[in-house]
Amino acid sequence: MAKERLKSPRARLFVALDLPARVRTGLEAWQARALSDPALRPVNPAALHVTLCFLGYHPERAIESVASEVTAVEPPRVEIRLEGDPVPVPARRPRLFAVEGESPAASALQAELSDRLVAARFYEPEKREFWTHVTVARVRSERGSRGRRGRGKPMRVESPPEVLPAELTQPFEAPRLALYRSYLRPSGAEYVRLAELNLTLAEER
Repeated sequence: MAKERLKSPRARLFVALDLPARVRTGLEAWQARALSDPALRPVNPAALHVTLCFLGYHPERAIESVASEVTAVEPPRVEIRLEGDPVPVPARRPRLFAVEGESPAASALQAELSDRLVAARFYEPEKREFWTHVTVARVRSERGSRGRRGRGKPMRVESPPEVLPAELTQPFEAPRLALYRSYLRPSGAEYVRLAELNLTLAEER
């Protein structure tokens, strides 16, 4: 098995919508003042995005084929409006907090990508309905609570994140669709963009 892995290295892949620079900068500033609870760890600004399809692990040799499926869609205009109240996931003992987004266009794009990637055998759809959201904070694990898989029990959050400022709840357009590779590090996941497709913006019409 070890020899097989050496011959066929695998990559952890997902497809996401990138956020405009001004939205990422605004969320970063909000994180600095809104995540006051010591149990909360802000998501790196470079990792703020809307995940459309998490593909899991695939052989590195398949990356080019996956990228061709992702970038073959007709680039739509994707407008997103973020809700003000961060959502705990799960609700009772959260492991993360996310900001929900309203975007029929994102849902339509996700459905199209899902169909393409399923047909190409790169994706197995999740049973739950697609949810437009941006993960903004993760909850640290309690000390000494790690199980066999290394995932500890999340700390209790006494002070949930504050609501977003009004300027971050204004509609914006996603600039691009991207295929990412995720590297799991002790300090948190690191993402590398492998392919991208510029989306249609209102001023381009």
